[in-house]
Amino acid sequence: MNYFKILKLSIFLVLPFSVAAEIDPFEKINQTTHNLNQKLDLEVASPIARLYKDITPDFLEIGITNFTHNIEDLSISINNILQGKVNDGISDLVRFAINSTIGLAGFIDISSDLGFDKHDEDFGQTLAVWGVSDGPYIVLPGLGPSTLRDTLAMIPDSFLTPLWLIDHDQTSYSLTAIDLIDTRARYLGLESVVIGDEYLFYRDAYLQSREFEIKDGEVEDDFDNFDDFD
Repeated sequence: MNYFKILKLSIFLVLPFSVAAEIDPFEKINQTTHNLNQKLDLEVASPIARLYKDITPDFLEIGITNFTHNIEDLSISINNILQGKVNDGISDLVRFAINSTIGLAGFIDISSDLGFDKHDEDFGQTLAVWGVSDGPYIVLPGLGPSTLRDTLAMIPDSFLTPLWLIDHDQTSYSLTAIDLIDTRARYLGLESVVIGDEYLFYRDAYLQSREFEIKDGEVEDDFDNFDDFD
């Protein structure tokens, strides 16, 4: 669920990220969808994630996280290459090959110990590198914050994963569910970092997080300006 992915950077947000009104032309609908998503998370996703975390041994939880991350590496590799970052793409492909074989289908992250760093790329970032603008901000039912560009990018991303090669619907659905539950479990407790208006916080955090990811962390900030007040 995208709600929890965007909180990776939100803990570092100190100042509000100003978003022009035209970025969120569907604000009323988005707020309604956001509220429904939050209710769904409170009543369904969070309880399941807490139960999963309570009953799953640490070593198994780490293995499941490694497994889901390994599935992502093939898509990440392709998107890195499409963005012109060939060396990173090859590194991701090697990660996937090593962890899928020696690492027992990815349950053991051997590649990181060998110096092959994990990256985080998707087709939305690829389109941004190609010059496609964000488009309007959208809150997707059950998935959370997105933009028109990132929403459309979910279609090709769904085909850039080895899961679609599995010719057994129940297995594929089960692996997807495990991925969602494991992701939600890893972000339990981060709701406490929300500051001010919840809807605006999630929106601004998502947009700033995406900018950070698209530019590989090379974004300008105004934090150095605080030195002027010393």
